[in-house]
This record gives sequence, C-alpha cells and structure tokens, in this order.
Amino acid sequence: MKHAKIASVAAVAALTGIPSHADPVGTWLTDSGKSWVTIETCEAGLCGTIVWLKNPLNAAGTDLLDSNNVDESLRGRTVVGIEVVSGFKEVRTGRWTGGKIYNPEDGRTYDSRLVERDENTLTVKGCVLFICKSQTWTRVEQDETGDSN
Repeated sequence: MKHAKIASVAAVAALTGIPSHADPVGTWLTDSGKSWVTIETCEAGLCGTIVWLKNPLNAAGTDLLDSNNVDESLRGRTVVGIEVVSGFKEVRTGRWTGGKIYNPEDGRTYDSRLVERDENTLTVKGCVLFICKSQTWTRVEQDETGDSN
C-alpha cells in the first residue's frame, strides 16, 4: 500500500511537471549564516563553492585567506571561491553520499552526505570515523545582481 502511494505521487508529479523532489543545485546559506555555497553538477558529481562571506575581510582589511588549511601550499588562497563540497552521487531520491566537505574554519576535509528535507532545506552531515555533525542549509533566492531576496 505504501509503495502504491509513493508511485502514484511520483506519477502525478511527472504528469503535472511538478518535481518529485527538490534539486540541490543552487545557492545555499550555511547553518551559521556566515557564507553562501553554490552547488552545481560537476564531472565527479555534485560540487560546491563558497560564493559569499558575511565577513570577507581579515583584521588587516584584506581578503580572508584559507589560513587554517592543513596543506600549507593552499593557505594563500582566498576563502571566497574555494570548492568546499565535492564528489556527491545521488544514491536514492533526495540523498547524496560519497562526497567530501571542506571546512575552512579548521582547514580539514570530512566525509559527508546531503539529505534534502524540502526544496529549500538541505541537511549537510560531515563525519570523522563515526562522529558526525549536521547542519541545516537554506536555499538563497538571488536576483540578477546577486542580492538575496
């Protein structure tokens, strides 16, 4: 009975043009409200880049750098423009696994998965071994100037 309901909802969605699930491609406000990440489809799956920071400058008034990166050769790059989400593959409707997420605040990369809650809410989970931390990201609607609505 449950499978029949799911199948009928999917069929109605397909016939009416309503997506049966949201697409994570777009721009997302991170849980802390400090940054926007734009997620796109890339060769290796979903990838995402920091496109906006609430505080893009350091104490000296220059661009915030990736100074905590464990790879010393990458510490001179600006945080805006860093790919922080990579390699996600959809394993079932609304779930992507096999990806990595980079945290510029601690300079480390974590195994990660994405779960869409609805078209405007994405749960991002990063894990080390069996210890995980989740964040809720919300979709940012932008106009042509890049301003959020």
